[in-house]
Amino acid sequence: CSRCRLCPCVYEYFNAVLINEVDEEGNSVELGGEFILQPNDHFNNLSVNLSLSVVQVPTNMYNKDSAIVNGVYWSEALNKVFVDNFERDPSLIWQYFGSAKGFFRQYPGIKWKPDEHGVIAFDCRNRKWYIQAATSPKDVVILVDVSGSMKGLRLTIARQTVSSILDTLGDDDFFNIIAYNEELHYVEPCLNGTLVQADVTNKDHFREHLDKLFAQGIGMLDIALTEAFNLLSDFNETGRGSECSQAIMLVTDGAVDTYDAIFAKYNWPERKVRIFPYLIGRESAFADNLKWMACANKGYFTQISTLADVQENVMEYLHVLSRPKVIDREHDTVWTEAYIDSTLEDGQGPVLMTTVAMPVFSTKNETRNRGILLGVVGTDVPVSELLKTIPKYKLGIHGYAFAITNNGYILTHPDLRPLVSVTSSTI
Repeated sequence: CSRCRLCPCVYEYFNAVLINEVDEEGNSVELGGEFILQPNDHFNNLSVNLSLSVVQVPTNMYNKDSAIVNGVYWSEALNKVFVDNFERDPSLIWQYFGSAKGFFRQYPGIKWKPDEHGVIAFDCRNRKWYIQAATSPKDVVILVDVSGSMKGLRLTIARQTVSSILDTLGDDDFFNIIAYNEELHYVEPCLNGTLVQADVTNKDHFREHLDKLFAQGIGMLDIALTEAFNLLSDFNETGRGSECSQAIMLVTDGAVDTYDAIFAKYNWPERKVRIFPYLIGRESAFADNLKWMACANKGYFTQISTLADVQENVMEYLHVLSRPKVIDREHDTVWTEAYIDSTLEDGQGPVLMTTVAMPVFSTKNETRNRGILLGVVGTDVPVSELLKTIPKYKLGIHGYAFAITNNGYILTHPDLRPLVSVTSSTI
């Protein structure tokens, strides 16, 4: 019965990595099974299944976790939607649903292959189309505790936590990273007192500086919080930020106080800045103070004990920031910047692509006021298809051109206004 199929030990699905895999005895592996794949010209002769989608689960997640399996089960209804969409519009390419739980349903079905280490690092929740659709633009200050107690593994986990936070930021976001002990240390001293756009170049630049952090001294969190609040306030007044959500990410192994006086001065009663503490390490002596900070400032508290805990715990803040959009039922459609999809070619090289996406909410009455984001649905659109829809007389005498930049290309209009920026990243 349908109720039994919800049981993780009964319900099976086509796992993108395990399809058509067999064990030593020649039997299909669990979550595998026979999955018909045929080369298709429309998909660059890749072997696909036009009748079914497949499900990809990140390597660091258990592919039969009950939350994953239940989500895969109810999202199975998307198979018919995907097929119907493709029949109505044969120009469509990839269609997909990225779940807030971490799984990725992709149509048409295709086999995924791990890297040489047997790992698939892809997590749909880190992709630009997911981040842009799930949350509003945000200004973020990341505070990293580099006091003496953070030496060793804790500092390693802290670096990875900060790096994972950067993964969740998109081009519409602005950020900076401040390390603190008795003094404040901007990770990039040249960007002291400001925020920068969270594009690929800036995020990679800051990651390089994370390795230069070392732990010593005493952590003065009051000084760091004051700096973060002033930085967000000053930057917001310039009109150059996201002018939407603001957040302070606190990466530390503890807080000896609740610092309510600072919050009262800079953040209450409006609570415009959300506080997201990440407690590093197994000890929980100071957890109560950090939990209080989160609750008193509309944030979320998480504890990260090992490197394996980092990615999934960092993701939690996205659910909090998505709640206002969910509660207000803002089904905003977003378009990403253009990128090069190396899996598809049009005879002249890799295809220039953009992604259109929108959030998916829970509509159940009992969860409506809690603002539950189920995930994000999206599809890829070749830029060439967009240009076909523009009347030629609107292209101007010389049409559009591609300008080469350090990070890729920019699609420009004859009056030299940049229309679409392009990076070498894929979906």
